[in-house]
Amino acid sequence: MHEQSATGPHHTTTTERGSFALARCTCGWTGPARRSRDRARADADAHLTTAETHASQP
Repeated sequence: MHEQSATGPHHTTTTERGSFALARCTCGWTGPARRSRDRARADADAHLTTAETHASQP
């Protein structure tokens, strides 16, 4: 698997593992396992927001 640096572009996906959903990012970040797909997607959205905030700071 090709890993990108934490400063590179962030692309998130959600995957399922049994009855749990996980959010993952191309930067290597993985969210907690959730029973709710919506919560996993919310984790991914929060990660993207945080990544954009940190990228815009000098």
